[in-house]
Amino acid sequence: MKKTLLTIASLATGLLTTFALTSCDNNDTMMENPSVQRMITIENVATAKDFVESGSFQGTANPVILPGQSVSFTFSAGKAQSLMFATMYGASKDWFFASKQPGIKLFDDNGNAITGDVSSQVLLWDNGTKDNTTGQAESKPIAQVSDVIASQLMKLSLTFNDVSSEFTLTINNTSGGTTHSTPFSPGVWAVSNYNGSQLLNNAPFFTPNAMSNPEITDIAQMGSINKMVTQLNANTGIMTGLSPTLVVVYTGDKNPIYELGQADSGKGLKEIAQMGNVTKLQTSLKSLPHVKGVYVAGNAPVAPGNKVSTPFTASSGDKIAYVTMFGFSNDWFYANEQTINAGTKGNVTSMTSLFDSGTGIDQYPGAGNHQALFGGTPQSESKVISKVGNVFPVPAVQNVIKVTIE
Repeated sequence: MKKTLLTIASLATGLLTTFALTSCDNNDTMMENPSVQRMITIENVATAKDFVESGSFQGTANPVILPGQSVSFTFSAGKAQSLMFATMYGASKDWFFASKQPGIKLFDDNGNAITGDVSSQVLLWDNGTKDNTTGQAESKPIAQVSDVIASQLMKLSLTFNDVSSEFTLTINNTSGGTTHSTPFSPGVWAVSNYNGSQLLNNAPFFTPNAMSNPEITDIAQMGSINKMVTQLNANTGIMTGLSPTLVVVYTGDKNPIYELGQADSGKGLKEIAQMGNVTKLQTSLKSLPHVKGVYVAGNAPVAPGNKVSTPFTASSGDKIAYVTMFGFSNDWFYANEQTINAGTKGNVTSMTSLFDSGTGIDQYPGAGNHQALFGGTPQSESKVISKVGNVFPVPAVQNVIKVTIE
């Protein structure tokens, strides 16, 4: 599987507009105390994973899915993503069902969800590790079984919930009464992570016309998913890009960017949390009397492994606050929860939390069709600003962002 981190070219169409990169001092009376120039650095330390979501399925009465039986599972996806699944053709030596790479197409070219019968997308593959007649070991590349029409043995049906951006796939074993009647083994499925321009793994599970791997071989020969599940678990996880970071130097006790437990003020936090656009909040903050300076670190999305910095000017008694979008969300942002003295030096990540702006309905991070990552617009909601909970398996703050002041 592809392990190399791909550069995030953009969070989505229209994600960013032009950013002002110079600091702004809106206080006509200069700071009475001597000012000092400092530097703040925001680093994306998230680990890129091949898959945003994965899982397994099996029959309800027993693990095997017999002719006439069906199984369903639910997953999230945005318009650039596909679903890959695999299950053994039980009455064979080493055949398995799966779609073409990178998986079942879930959205049409106009970005509309595909629903209903998608059986035409399933294919039957010969793993090439056992002779189809004798069962003796052989070493051939994976190839499509050309003389069996997979869609006559397996019916696939999709439904879609637009609010949650969740699909449900139902797999029906329709092989009964055919010349290829067969049970299906327990199976696996996965949705590849999307980085704003391409999938991180565009050939999940196997590569056609190449030699097989131990994980898909166990499925094709024995219907055993254990090795594949272990590999999927190790390579599945939520990742994200970060937007340019807005940094503000201010006086007083109130953080001018947000107030926990209060609704968004309409000054521009929503635009950062939903689109990564700092322009509106940057302009709004300049007009506040207790704000001494507004700065922006970076002018493009920050991919895992990258960082941005900006100098800022502050004097004794000043405070500093910052905000950046959790890019693969509908309306989340990172900001300092604790007050930070502008004279603080070192790693201040522990003072940072992940917040929900309450302005857009949440979907699975990195797999929601209304997220800016996929060129979408969050569906509106009106809730107070709150900390992001554990509804989704989001990595801990320190595993995504690192904030340092020098």
